[in-house]
Amino acid sequence: MAEIKIEQKKQVWPWILVGLVIAALVIYFLMFRDSDNVNTAEVVTEKDYISGTNESNLLDVKENNSTVAAFISFVENDTNRASLDYAYTNEAFSKLTAATNAMAEEIGYDVSADLDKAKESTSLIAKETFESSKAKNIRNATDLSTTSLQNMQLAKYPGLSDEVEELKLASAAIDPLAITLEQKDAVKNYFAKAADLLKKMN
Repeated sequence: MAEIKIEQKKQVWPWILVGLVIAALVIYFLMFRDSDNVNTAEVVTEKDYISGTNESNLLDVKENNSTVAAFISFVENDTNRASLDYAYTNEAFSKLTAATNAMAEEIGYDVSADLDKAKESTSLIAKETFESSKAKNIRNATDLSTTSLQNMQLAKYPGLSDEVEELKLASAAIDPLAITLEQKDAVKNYFAKAADLLKKMN
């Protein structure tokens, strides 16, 4: 009787396993490489924004706007710091609004909507008896002016975030339900903080 040779069937599963491991390694390296590229792009963009290599940071650009300078001079040269009346408040808000608008035009940023609302609030102050009126309209005007300046800061002056925080705190310190004359220091402090911020922008 002749011998029948039986060939053992070659096993395929080790090759399948090797193929799967290689495919997994290729996919891992492709994903890892793409992840690095995405992270690098994000870091570069953020770095550009902070360092001022793009046009969003105008802190080192000196505008020297005369309208802004007039408001700063008005606040810094206030010799009668103890008094607060409608004439002073009206002039301060008028100069602040003009300075904010002039600075916005210099940097190509539109703040007209907020400034129009601020003007409405300041015009209401004249219709009240200043000695006994509440500071509601003054607070509205400071909040709206602060919003305009903060939006400009976020868009063009990322390095002035601390100054904007101080301005927001100065505005918040004005109690809208208290008598205006009882918080004259808080009102004048707001104008001083606004002048400081605009000086650094200008």
